[in-house]
Amino acid sequence: MKLLIIEDDKSIINAISVAFEFRWPEVKVVSAMFGKEGIDLVKRESPDVVILDLNLPDISGFEVLKSFRVFSSVPTIILTVSFDDTDVLKGLEAGADDYIVKPFNYLTLLARVKAVLRRTEREPFKGNIIALSSRLNIDFVSQKVRVDNRPVKLTPIEYQLLILLVKNKDKVISYQQIMQEIWGKPLGGNTENIRIYVRRLRQKLQDIPPEMILNQHGSGYIFKS
Repeated sequence: MKLLIIEDDKSIINAISVAFEFRWPEVKVVSAMFGKEGIDLVKRESPDVVILDLNLPDISGFEVLKSFRVFSSVPTIILTVSFDDTDVLKGLEAGADDYIVKPFNYLTLLARVKAVLRRTEREPFKGNIIALSSRLNIDFVSQKVRVDNRPVKLTPIEYQLLILLVKNKDKVISYQQIMQEIWGKPLGGNTENIRIYVRRLRQKLQDIPPEMILNQHGSGYIFKS
């Protein structure tokens, strides 16, 4: 497995590298201290996961994330210096899969990386292409999604969210269940992260106004077959 760290603080890069060397030695760690270099490494190295600092010396982490999301859906954990809702939500909007606040415990970071990888490796269904509505088709083997017979590129988290809703079609899935199954952690009273992903998913599925993924006010979401 290959991990890419995009971070301008060499001491943090070294600390993360050492943590993986001792706790997960099979992981190859590559790094970049500038955003543009990081984008290039995503292309050249095809990492399995990216740890991305939001504050870089040349371009912002948001720009880096948006740039490589055009060609890569690699799971990405953003690093932020403080729990700022605006930064976190902006990062999730840009396509991040999770976030961690500095300073952080390196064992916690390793656990987050493993959790993100577990989510992206799930294969909830084995079977053929299934038409879930007159517009939506999912190939559960290749994990390809098509809307109106056009391919739709989803990030791993977006795909897992869609599958969670689809496999429970016509049933309300609570905010708590979504947070626990997709992110592996309790809700904590804030549903904004979930709303962001649902909004992005609807946009990509061209489900506006919503006809497939419907909100059950105060409860969660339901996929209507």
